[in-house]
Amino acid sequence: MKQKYLFSILLLIAAFKVQAQLPGKIQQTQQVLLPNGWKLSPAGRYLQLGDLPLNIQLSASGKMLAVTNNGQSTQSIQLIDPVNEKLLDEKVVGKSWYGLAFSKDEKTLYASGGNDNFILAFSISNNKIGKADTIKFGKPWPADKICATGIAVNKSNTVLYTVTKEDSALYIIDPKTRSVTSKVKLPAEAYSCLLSPDEKTLYISIWGGEQVAFYNTETQKLSNITVGSHPNEMLLNKKGNWLFVANANDNSVAIINTVTRKIVETVATALYPTHLTGSTTNGLALSVDEKTLYIANADNNCLAVFDVSKPGNSKSMGFIPVGWYPTNVKVLGKKILVANGKGFTSMANPRGPQPVRKADNSGYQKGATNSKEQYIGGLFKGTLSFIDAPNADQLKTYTEQVYANTPFNETEEKMAAGEAGNPIPRSKADKSPIKYVFYIIKENRTYDQVLGDMPKGNGDTSLCIFGQKVTPNHHAIADQFVLLDNFYVDAEVSADGHNWSMAAYATDFIEKTWPTSYGGRGGNYDSEGTRRAGDPRDGYIWDYCKRAGVSYRTYGEFAQDGEANIKSLVGHLCPQSPGFDLNIKDIKREQVWEHDFDSLLSINAVPHFNSIRICNDHTSGQRRGAISPIAAVADNDQGIGLLIDHLSKSSIWKESVVFILEDDAQNGPDHVDAHRSPVLVAGPYVKHNAAIHHMYSTSGVLRTIELILGLPPMSQYDAAALPLYDCFTATPDMTVYTVKPAQVDLEQRNVAVNESSKRSQSFNLAKEDKVPDLELNDVIWKSVKGENAIMPAPKRSAFVILQPKKDDDDD
Repeated sequence: MKQKYLFSILLLIAAFKVQAQLPGKIQQTQQVLLPNGWKLSPAGRYLQLGDLPLNIQLSASGKMLAVTNNGQSTQSIQLIDPVNEKLLDEKVVGKSWYGLAFSKDEKTLYASGGNDNFILAFSISNNKIGKADTIKFGKPWPADKICATGIAVNKSNTVLYTVTKEDSALYIIDPKTRSVTSKVKLPAEAYSCLLSPDEKTLYISIWGGEQVAFYNTETQKLSNITVGSHPNEMLLNKKGNWLFVANANDNSVAIINTVTRKIVETVATALYPTHLTGSTTNGLALSVDEKTLYIANADNNCLAVFDVSKPGNSKSMGFIPVGWYPTNVKVLGKKILVANGKGFTSMANPRGPQPVRKADNSGYQKGATNSKEQYIGGLFKGTLSFIDAPNADQLKTYTEQVYANTPFNETEEKMAAGEAGNPIPRSKADKSPIKYVFYIIKENRTYDQVLGDMPKGNGDTSLCIFGQKVTPNHHAIADQFVLLDNFYVDAEVSADGHNWSMAAYATDFIEKTWPTSYGGRGGNYDSEGTRRAGDPRDGYIWDYCKRAGVSYRTYGEFAQDGEANIKSLVGHLCPQSPGFDLNIKDIKREQVWEHDFDSLLSINAVPHFNSIRICNDHTSGQRRGAISPIAAVADNDQGIGLLIDHLSKSSIWKESVVFILEDDAQNGPDHVDAHRSPVLVAGPYVKHNAAIHHMYSTSGVLRTIELILGLPPMSQYDAAALPLYDCFTATPDMTVYTVKPAQVDLEQRNVAVNESSKRSQSFNLAKEDKVPDLELNDVIWKSVKGENAIMPAPKRSAFVILQPKKDDDDD
């Protein structure tokens, strides 16, 4: 009764504070609710790891396990005792990326040095990591663009092989002389490499090319076979006659007969039969008897378990729940070891970056490197799970847990949640009275930063630096239509954010590579269609429109200087609409859109889907002479207000809806979760004067758009996401929106000469996120609060959700 009474009290508190279900631990079930709506209930025991562990490798004896942590913040190599499950040693490294291999004698550990373009050769003695020699094969980025990925070394430690993802090559190295003896060009970006037991063949997964390459170490000839999309991790059985290849974009594992070099079977690893991407298969391990294959599904947060005792006739056995984004799996005896890339939970970041603060060193296409800040890019530390191999009964229980954790199922893919008569259909076969969608993408703000001062919402006013005076239109739109205070972006930064915003998915290539460049360790911004390996298998929402015969147009999104980044946008963009450029005001962007819109409207040719980039809320920090953060965000607010004002007074307003969201929430703090962000919805069929506290996500907005336009879901994430149907009403209200004038000087420039302005001078603002986010946000915080202002103390917590007990439960 006491707990029921406590819950009743909490319900009353929630009613007054207008709070709803929040990310964090669910007391009753012990699951952890993630901001994207998926849940975790990781099996086994665990050790804390570093930022984004991408690879774990066992030594030959099984007495040591090495881990390479390759995230945005501190990178390191860890040495672990997997038997006693304890950390032995750790070495911080400047750069690293995936590649990891022990020598046969266990005296040397080789690790990729990432964009420094060398291999680190650590001596191992007495369970400690010694000094590293470097095996160089190029100058550091950007002089040479190479980046070692997978590493393999022969048994005698006389030949080392490494493959690369920037120059797509195989390097053959003599470890003793530390010299490159040969270089072989590969078809595309490579991920991993494996030596056959007889060392006559090196197997290479061609990550960006849907191939596995076979390199004959004697004849030095290269051949290949086609596998699935984004082949990554590979695994050989002891005899070397079976090669298992994980295909991230296809939710599958190819099983190859290495003698005939033919695929004998492809096993599907998703939780349900589906063609949709979203499982992200990327890790493999065999049981000691080689009858059971464990497969890491990164985006399903689980292991798929298969009986592979008869390759060609493999059978699914079930699933095991693990942590968030498992990247690698190994087996030691009867113990399963899993590296969870993002650990076990999301969290709040009240001490997150603020673009007005002095210590903030973040910016365009670059994350913060100030360890005192709670920057989302390095906030979620990895874990290592130790799971005892389950028997049949335990595996059944684990499987039930995995299905309880996922909101995705076959029914949701075909028929979305909703209600009869709602303007948002439940399937693509149904029709909506809404015919025109305007989808506006902004940059990097959290809910608390912008709407934290709205009384109807769950905000923290102490974190609100762009409140009503700066953003009167954001506030007025939320007041006139719906205030949503429980919305979460699916991404961490812009590199994955624009892809999530346009595809409801970011590939393993994007997820595993952006932390490198955002940590200032070299690498390009490979998002927004600028690199084929970063693109989803089936394309972006424009590709789906094209296939469905839905008209579409983009204004600056996935385009730059009048040129489209992807093929499907050629001929479907406004050439006058700028891409990311902080020297162009958002008021100007709106004027370009308005002129183009009016021209199309006059000939009845307004596309049904319109993507629009209005992005100056990114700000330039306190760079002297640049538009101040306050003015930049206010300009962004005016652009939004003017667009909705103009649209609401047009002849198609009665059939229109506008969705406005941030691509990510990396540039600010939030007291609920680092992913929480403002989202605005406007249109005649949108409810008026409403506050809605349901938990929604980026994928949920996309699912809503798809249902309006009659498009299928693009991934398991939008298929599973809750559409925003509660924001809509069957009775339209044709009230127009009137833009609210700016209350601050839109021409205000940064004039102060202080530490913040000096740092801002060095910011690269030519592209989004090139400046470390924490630094950018710190100088913005200072510009609003004063040069000596101090951010609130950090609060690292997952929010506890007490769920009601059943009426017959009196405990």
